[in-house]
Amino acid sequence: MTTLSLILVIIGAINWGLVGLFQFDLVSFLFGGQTALVSRIIYTIIGAAGLWSISLLFRKHEREEDREPDRIQ
Repeated sequence: MTTLSLILVIIGAINWGLVGLFQFDLVSFLFGGQTALVSRIIYTIIGAAGLWSISLLFRKHEREEDREPDRIQ
């Protein structure tokens, strides 16, 4: 889920970059305008992925090197 969310956020960021630099909305171009149902669904999915990605800021990520080794008892 996290990887998929990050991919969607990257796609959204690229789309916003295109809008900012060239006034070109790729999602709108590909799927028939900003008000087309498919475009609105894609915008909603990318927005939800962005909200999910906010949780990544607050998660504790453990690296393999930081974990204590399993002890044999």
